[in-house]
Amino acid sequence: MAGVELGLTLGYWGRAMPEGLVDLAVVAERAGFDAVWTGESWGSDAFSPLVLIASATERIRLGTGVVQLAARTPTATAMHAVTLDHVSGGRAILGLGVSGPQVVEGWYGRPSQEPLARTREYVEILRRVFERGGPLVFDGEHFQHPYAGPGAEGLGKPLKIMTHPLRPIPIWIGAEGPRNVAQTVEIADGWLPLYYSPTRPEVYGPQLAGAPDGFEIAVHATLKVCEPDGIADALWPVRATLGFYIGGMGAEGQNYHTRLMARMGYADAAYEVQRLFLDGRRDEAIAAVPLEFADEISLVGPVERIRDRLQAWKESPVTMLNVAPRSEHECHQAAELVKG
Repeated sequence: MAGVELGLTLGYWGRAMPEGLVDLAVVAERAGFDAVWTGESWGSDAFSPLVLIASATERIRLGTGVVQLAARTPTATAMHAVTLDHVSGGRAILGLGVSGPQVVEGWYGRPSQEPLARTREYVEILRRVFERGGPLVFDGEHFQHPYAGPGAEGLGKPLKIMTHPLRPIPIWIGAEGPRNVAQTVEIADGWLPLYYSPTRPEVYGPQLAGAPDGFEIAVHATLKVCEPDGIADALWPVRATLGFYIGGMGAEGQNYHTRLMARMGYADAAYEVQRLFLDGRRDEAIAAVPLEFADEISLVGPVERIRDRLQAWKESPVTMLNVAPRSEHECHQAAELVKG
């Protein structure tokens, strides 16, 4: 699978910091992984763990997958990214995402309307900060520098970031809807799909057709070596995650994940999963996620089956596969399969 990179997905924390988080990243780097990704929801943040990992590694790229736009102003995110890039010697990837209305309005207390327009302005401000071409002046619908809206004292001063960026930090965007993906191709350096099927290129084909040279796509795929009779069990965690996102990460009629599953050819199942989940029948919602859907976005089964199915990924636009090994053996196994 020449030319496709390999990423380690660490995600976000649950109750506490996972044991061995930094050690696992070190093992992954030694095994040949190209990037490590952290995330955030409404608990741990995405930047802090990467600082720890940066201090213990030398080569592996450090990506936020993803930082939520509503959590920070664009300039605050720029400061985090520039700091991480300095700490790591120029290894940061700034992955961004808007999240859904439940999180944006419920946790961050911010409006969630017009996500595409907000993302475009956010990225433009980041670019200007990284370029450091002059004091920041921006007059957008969603962001203004200096701020001149309600409550402003009129004393705002255009400022230029004091810490000199090492480079224009690459910006990748987590996007699902067709218009969002098309905008991502236009304004970003990479794309982070939530889930992606290499056997359905038509789902995003029109949006990716205009991708510039060097545009990167990093997809999370569950990779699990098991016997043929263990495939269904190995896919159960995938179905559980799909059930949660498709069923519960959003409201009825306003769930990007449900819509994506529908566009991928599973409309009836997608809306049934959502109905069951919203009715409080979570176990039934997970069971309603088709096994074949979980399978086509994963790499599960005997080694020979995984290698055969990797061919579809090799022929897709994907440039990086992000997997979640949790031991030294699994790291080396993934590296051998994907990069060997």
